[in-house]
Order: sequence, then structure tokens, then C-alpha cells
Amino acid sequence: MKISSIQLLLRAVSSAVLLVIANAVHAATCESLSNLNLSHATITGAQPIAVGNLPAAGSPVPLKGLPPFCRVTVISKPTPDSLINIEVWIPLGAAWNGKYEQVGCGGFCGTLQYQYMSMARAIGRGYASAATDDGSQTGGDATFALGHPEKVSDFGYRALKETTDNAKAIIAALAGKGPQRSYFNGCSDGGREALMEAQRFPEDFDGIIVGAPANAWTHQFGGFVANQQALLKDPESFIPIAKLQILGKAAIAQCRKQDTGAPGDPFLTDPIHCKFDPSRVQCAYGQDPNTCLTPAQVKSAKAIYGGFHDLYSGKLVTAGFTPGSEDTPGTWSTWIVGSSREANLSGNANSPTAADMFVAARGALQGFYGDSFFAYFVFQDPHLDFRRLDISTAVAAADKGVGKVINSADPDLRAFRQHGGKIIHYHGWADAALAPMNSVNYYNEVRAALTGKPTSSLEGGSFKEIQDFYRLFMVPGMGHCGGGTGATEFGAYIDPPIVDADHDLMKALERWVEQGIAPDRIIATHSTDADPARAALFQRPLCPFPQVTRYDGRGNPADPASFTCRQRNRSALTGP
Repeated sequence: MKISSIQLLLRAVSSAVLLVIANAVHAATCESLSNLNLSHATITGAQPIAVGNLPAAGSPVPLKGLPPFCRVTVISKPTPDSLINIEVWIPLGAAWNGKYEQVGCGGFCGTLQYQYMSMARAIGRGYASAATDDGSQTGGDATFALGHPEKVSDFGYRALKETTDNAKAIIAALAGKGPQRSYFNGCSDGGREALMEAQRFPEDFDGIIVGAPANAWTHQFGGFVANQQALLKDPESFIPIAKLQILGKAAIAQCRKQDTGAPGDPFLTDPIHCKFDPSRVQCAYGQDPNTCLTPAQVKSAKAIYGGFHDLYSGKLVTAGFTPGSEDTPGTWSTWIVGSSREANLSGNANSPTAADMFVAARGALQGFYGDSFFAYFVFQDPHLDFRRLDISTAVAAADKGVGKVINSADPDLRAFRQHGGKIIHYHGWADAALAPMNSVNYYNEVRAALTGKPTSSLEGGSFKEIQDFYRLFMVPGMGHCGGGTGATEFGAYIDPPIVDADHDLMKALERWVEQGIAPDRIIATHSTDADPARAALFQRPLCPFPQVTRYDGRGNPADPASFTCRQRNRSALTGP
């Protein structure tokens, strides 16, 4: 029987359809993702991890207890000078909740976030997840920026977009559909990235968690250098670790009466009101110098508390640090003063092994980051000495240059709001890396930008103008992104004992995005040894700014029911 031309055509069409179906089925396996075509990016590996463990793969420690997932490695090269490493992890089968969580990086990045703010945690909760090294492979120092402006742009914003677009394409290829909801979660530089997403790419995410953001690098890192210059001006100016307890105890003693926390707390609940004057602990004539601060040390402390002001205009460039937690491990000793004056002076931040040297010498991390940023990002001079830098001039140069691609300080979030996006922003009051008041000030700037009123005219407002999409939670006693003497387990860095929308940030964000229920408070926990599996020592509600947690004066201070969220005084609504 002869086959007609129509039959031949039908057979050809059927074969083509079957080929498409076969390819689609084939593409729905993890291994076959290696053949997926991406825009200026290449998939270098696609491997199903069936046992739930990842013993090596670049992780500093073995990762265990993970759900079975598809691990996809990607290299993106949006410019000839770019090399951006990306990983995408997708839980297999019913383990995937249909959603996507992209996690931010920290510091100068240079590694993938397998654990910290982390991909492992995200897929353990059911999300598909992705992370990037931000286009740097220098292991946490700034040397990659020397002579590579495109890499600086990758670090600033482009690696984020490359990660988002490629991750969503990979997820869709494996699952046959893209994520139903997309979330971003980052702290420190990851907080800068979170705000960068809201400002530059407002359509990409439905909800964003912003933790202690380094969103104004040019200003905040200028403040780092200013602090170090004040402390290292001469031997008498340096404040040793042994004297931090003097400052911390004096601040709490002075401000306890006006604080809203419980009696006996080793931290201040609302240090925004504490106008602590370090001259109160200045040495009197004949006093043991080990029990007080010298006049030069008092001057250094005043500079750290007061923030960095432009030397020519007097305008505040970046906020100072709030009092009350100076002697808490991981705060001033780690970030501001370091182990000794000698450690700060001997560490050479401008070398390929700078990060390792500073860790070994235990120099102040503000010195490392400030020096490295201005040496490599701003002035492209590996021999720059931050001790001789004119900070006001340096900040102005940084604003005109790399600030355009690094900073995410634009307060105009109208596009993200119109997209329907939600933001939960948190910052610890005991943070000695990035001044907590910078978050308060940025929040106020967003309100001013969205209402069209100057910041000064908003002092008596309630912040209702922006709380329909953006809420800020200040965390008493918490250090940089986590840790400290306060209730710091609420899903930011350590999972709380109960993971639900009342105790966990991501769950609260999900409920806000998906059900329209805004978080009126978050219950935070302080567990023994910061281990949520152990007994909770106490819990506290975190309140959306400008409200503050207030003890009722009668109940058990360990019980969150003994605290309410109350409005602050008007003077607290605009920071210095």
C-alpha cells in the first residue's frame, strides 16, 4: 500500500511530537540538566544526592540529614572578565514545597553559603535554594577587585541577578514549572544583597528577609576606618579588651531606669534612649587605671558611640554604636578593638592572605574590612595605609565610584511595594559590626521617600505608611546577625525551638506574603548554649519598630506573656 504524502506528514509530525515528549521526560531528571542551555552560563555538574549527606563538595564540615536533592553547579560569565560560581539545590519529589529561597553571602564573599544563612537549611525546610560566590574566588578578601571593575559589578549586583534567573530556569526545567513563590534571605553583606534585590530587581522576589544590612558600604566602611584611626592614633587612645567591661557595666547602670526590659537583664532592651557619656568612667586623680578609662580612651569611646561625621560639613555619615553590650563576646572585642593594639598594627590587610592573618592575629575586623575596601575597591592601591587616610575625602570618592554598584541605600522601594513584595528587616541592638541605628535611619528614609515628606517632619508618625509591606524588628542583646545575651533564636541564624509563623522569620514572611497576615510580633528564644534542642532560658517578643518590648513589672521575665509591644517616645523615631 502506498503511503500518501499526508500520511508521511502526519508521521513526521508525530515523530517530532514524540521526540519533544521524550526530551521533556529526559530533561525531568537531575543528570539531564547538564544539557540545559542557559544564557552566558554553563552547567558544570548535575548530580542527584540521594543519601541526604554531602561529605565534601567544598563544605567546611560534612552536611548530614538533608533530604534527597538535585545538586546543580553553574559557572556564569556575563562579561569576559566574569567568573561567577552558582549552585542550585532542588529537593527531589515530594520533599520540594514548590518554593524558592535564595540565600545571601557575607563579607567579601568568595565562597558558597552551604551552611551560614544557608542552602542546607533551606532545602531541609523544603525550598529549592541557590547561592553564589558573588564572582570572587579569593576566599574572603578583597584582592579580586584590583584591576577588575567588571568583577566589582558582579559582586555588587550582577551575580545576584545571574543566580536568580539561572536558578529559576533550572528549577523549571527539572520540575516542569517554576517556583510558586520566591524568597530572599541574607544578613550583613547578605542584607545589602537583600535590599539590592528590592531596589534593582523588584519583580524577582515575593518576600525578602533583610538582616543587619551593610547596605551603604561606602559610608559604613568609612566609619570602620574612622573608628580605627581614633583607637590607633597613639598608644594612649587604644581601649583594651579588659576595659570593655567598665564601659558595658557603666552604660547599663546609667540607662537601666529608663529601659523597658526586665530588671537584671544583661543587656538593654531599648538602648536608643541611652545617651551614655563615657566620661563618667574617666579616671579620677590617683584612681587605679585598670578600673577606669584615661582621657584619651574616653575620647576614642566618644568617637565610636557618636558615629562618623564628615570632617568638612559636620553631617553624619554613618551612625555610632549603641551602648550596653560592649563586653559581650563577639561584639567590641571582635569587631572594634581586637585582641591588642599591636595586633591591629601588625596585620597587613592588603595581602592575598589578609583574612587568615587577621584571624590569626585577632585584629579588629573593622580594620580589616575598612582597609581592604578602600585599598582594593576604591583607590586600587594595595599599599594604602588606612591610618593616613582622609576619611571624608575617601568616602566622597567612593560614593562617586564603586558606591554606584555596591551600595543598596536607595530608600525608594515603590516598585517592590507595587509588585506586592514584603520585607522583614531585623538588626541586633548589640551589633558591633554594623551600627544598629543605620537600620533605624534607613527605615525612616524609606518612609520619607514613600510619603514625600522630609525625614524631620515624620517624627511624630506611626510608620503605618510603610508597614503594609515593610517591617523592622530591632533585637535586644543580639550581636551581628546572631548570638549575644538576648533572645536571638527566631529563625535568623539559629532555628527556634518551634518553627511556626509566631516564632520564625521565614514562616512569618510566608504567612504575610501568602495569607496577608502581617507579623505584629515575633517570639524569640534564648536557649542554653544557643541550642534550641535544649531548655529555653527565656523568651521575649520582638516588636515592629517603632514599638518596643516592655516588661509588665510583675510577671516572670522568662515568659513572653510578661511583655507587651508599646509605642516608643517620639524622640526615638528619627535617629541621630
